[in-house]
Amino acid sequence: MRATDMTRGKPARLIMAFALPMMAGNICQQLYTIVDAAFVGRFAGIDALAAVGAADWLCWLFLGVVMGYTQGFSVLISQRFGAQDEKGLRRAAAMSALLTGLISAAVIVLSQSLTVPVLQAMHTPDDIFPQAALYLRIIMCGVPIYAAYNAMAAMLRAVGDSKTPLFAMLIASLVNIALDGLFVIAFRWSVAGAAAATLIAQGSAALYCLAHVRGMPALRFGRGDLKWDRKLNRRLVFLGTPTAAQNVIIGLGGMVVQRVINGYGSVFIAGFTATNKLYGIMEMAAISYGAAIAAYVGQNYGAGQKERLKNGVRAGVWMALVTSCAIALGLFLAGRSVLSLFVDPVAAQREEVLSVALRYLHFMLAALFALYLLYVYRSALQGMGDTVTPMLSGGAEMVMRIGAALLLPMFLGQDGIFFAEPAAWAGAEALLMCTYYRKIRRLTFQEEA
Repeated sequence: MRATDMTRGKPARLIMAFALPMMAGNICQQLYTIVDAAFVGRFAGIDALAAVGAADWLCWLFLGVVMGYTQGFSVLISQRFGAQDEKGLRRAAAMSALLTGLISAAVIVLSQSLTVPVLQAMHTPDDIFPQAALYLRIIMCGVPIYAAYNAMAAMLRAVGDSKTPLFAMLIASLVNIALDGLFVIAFRWSVAGAAAATLIAQGSAALYCLAHVRGMPALRFGRGDLKWDRKLNRRLVFLGTPTAAQNVIIGLGGMVVQRVINGYGSVFIAGFTATNKLYGIMEMAAISYGAAIAAYVGQNYGAGQKERLKNGVRAGVWMALVTSCAIALGLFLAGRSVLSLFVDPVAAQREEVLSVALRYLHFMLAALFALYLLYVYRSALQGMGDTVTPMLSGGAEMVMRIGAALLLPMFLGQDGIFFAEPAAWAGAEALLMCTYYRKIRRLTFQEEA
């Protein structure tokens, strides 16, 4: 069993040991996201790259629902593992799996029915509309695959196993790269080929995680555990709904930004998309620290070790700041070379696309530290069982993102849209930090009393 007890040992070492394999897994995951975009942009053309970008936020909206619920469900699993409640842990895992299946079915129906009208409402340009719709429909057919992987990866991380999701993503990356070459280059399936390759690769990751979940006694539940438990399900839904709602809110804000971007034409969309494909690289360590801190805080909160909880979050803050500065410096120096991977080298509008992409990248790198702190404090609150404040932080993100996207271009032109993401990060971070430190003061006061 690869589960890790995070209630003993040095907090910084535990968090780093948990986060490093997950970072490697995120690198693999982002590798196949980047490969998808690179194959599409270089071999299917600028319009195809713009089509994928036009669909990105709508993908996030629907997949974010599933990811939000699975992340919320894992909070209870982590807490019950920390409390050494084996029976309760298996029941929580079983009900999480059952609820994830039901949610996936609902998301498929909604996504397929809303794809065309939402793309129309976002003013998606006519020259990329058919490809954007096709890409979305294929990806949304794979919602159960995404759900299965995210649910099992979240369960494994909740009990301290971040290595299995790493190997799962490594396998998925290799599968995706091979299939991209086959589908996009050899078969010339364009965006459809990229979407199909992604789903098959994600399926391979899900199967790998399934084999390890079934081999882990703490998470191996039987038929008796699958009996509907209204009280437990209410608790899980209570934990998962705010996180899912947070993702929906963020997605809606992003769609408003995309609507503004769509008004600038396919070339601008392609440049914006190229930088967005590096978003995953920029935040990969933040996601890893977040998952580590959520598991660490969840276990120590469940075990009643509040001082260790505070020390772990403090260590996470410093790790986040140092890492974000290092990543920002690296991408600032190598940004143009990396962005060039996404654009056809003989395209007439190559330089225009790269100019947009590079300006947007520099804006995001300057504020990257805010994104990293956001993940630390949001994950700490989730580990403590507070999923409402992170949901509200999603609302703060939406307000700041939409406000910047609608107002700043009036004064700064196209560059105004580049402030939308940094403004969203700063707004959410401020709320999360204030709430976390207020809760910590309350816990300290209760202990002293």
